[in-house]
Amino acid sequence: MKLHKHILILMMLSLVFASCQKYVDIKKSSLQSFVTTANDCQLLLDNYTLFNTGYPYDGEASSDDYYLTDDIYNTQDFISVEDLSVYTWLPGSIRAGSDQWVGPYNKVYHANLILEALDKLAGKEDQSVINNLRGSALFMRAYSFWNVAQLYAKPYGSTASSDPGIPIHLVSDVNNTPGRGTVKETYDRIIQDLTDAAGLLNATSSISSRPNKAAAYAMLARVYLSMEDYPNALINAKAALDLKSTLLDFNTIDPENPAPFRRFTNPEVIFHSILANNDFLASGSADFTTAKIQADFVSSYNSNDLRKIFFFQQNNDGSYRFTGNYEPTTGSNLFNGLTTDELYITRAECYARAGNATAALADLNTLLKARWVTGTFVNITATNADDALTKILAERRKELIMRAQRWTDLRRLNKNTRFAINQARDIITGAATKTFTLPANDPRYTLLIPQEVITGSKLPQNQR
Repeated sequence: MKLHKHILILMMLSLVFASCQKYVDIKKSSLQSFVTTANDCQLLLDNYTLFNTGYPYDGEASSDDYYLTDDIYNTQDFISVEDLSVYTWLPGSIRAGSDQWVGPYNKVYHANLILEALDKLAGKEDQSVINNLRGSALFMRAYSFWNVAQLYAKPYGSTASSDPGIPIHLVSDVNNTPGRGTVKETYDRIIQDLTDAAGLLNATSSISSRPNKAAAYAMLARVYLSMEDYPNALINAKAALDLKSTLLDFNTIDPENPAPFRRFTNPEVIFHSILANNDFLASGSADFTTAKIQADFVSSYNSNDLRKIFFFQQNNDGSYRFTGNYEPTTGSNLFNGLTTDELYITRAECYARAGNATAALADLNTLLKARWVTGTFVNITATNADDALTKILAERRKELIMRAQRWTDLRRLNKNTRFAINQARDIITGAATKTFTLPANDPRYTLLIPQEVITGSKLPQNQR
């Protein structure tokens, strides 16, 4: 009977997930009547397709991590007109469909469903089990909110109390319409959920698809970094690394393996998640690659830096493709999860911003030593904390290439003229060269909410 019930839950869940693609908002389903025990909640949380995949990719698609060739742009055989408008930052670029919005909010809906079921289980089941499940659901809700906010809300700043945020759904009732609120309210809720999760979650988890205490702290570090709250980012990066600090020694990886990084046994991964599948960012093969990496960026890696081998491979036409995906496929499901290497580089940046060059360089050198050929790495030095910061940010760019973090980094770093980047893409069409630009701090760093969402929900659109 119990097995039969679990099969019914999985069947209902797959139907709900599939139907969500047709609607702007998640539709209430009879799945709620099947989620009555802690084991039911765990079963939902363990649905990898639901909670660990399908995060929005338009931030990565809008970043400078890659480029498209003129042929790809002009033929449009593999990329849609919508994709190209995102790639070139057209002022009116907007998705007609709502997949990149519905995906995360589907996760929010099910997280709320689990939280409501757990409320009814108080005093009926093992409290430690209930606490971990509640922490997991809170983590997943916050994780989803933050991923949406990186695309459709302005970067956190001095106007956060008045800038429009994203809808913060805290109940599973789809008739509840919270509106957009403010950016501050959005981040306040994300931080509250993650803080509560950190207090509830187990210190470790049996597999990296499940969140744990280290994941909650690591996500808090990522959130605070995106807010430019470097003291709190430092506190949480420290807390996460106190629980998990293992780095993968790249000298131990087989250079002949076309997918060298394992999904659930990579010692650096704290929480595993990936972007939605798309043809936009596909690494492809030596014969054909959609997303390509600039040759000058590849050449910026030292010849003894093993990331140059494992992150990039040369195509038959002489260009480069990205092969360093922590999701071990050659497709376009890019990894966007939480890892120890990101924490080391985050903590290093926070130390540098606090004026502690010694601690900053210690973290940076610890990371890089695990990346270079054994015996060849010489510690990086700096004249002061400011110099250290410059070097750390350069290494952050190289370490987190195609990890779906570049867009968020651009949004925060652009506020400082010293690190600001004015993006540009030159595309030859016929005899003419078109230049598309995205200046630092341009309003287009906040994407337009998909048209299907605006039409169905009447939410106010982002300004242009």
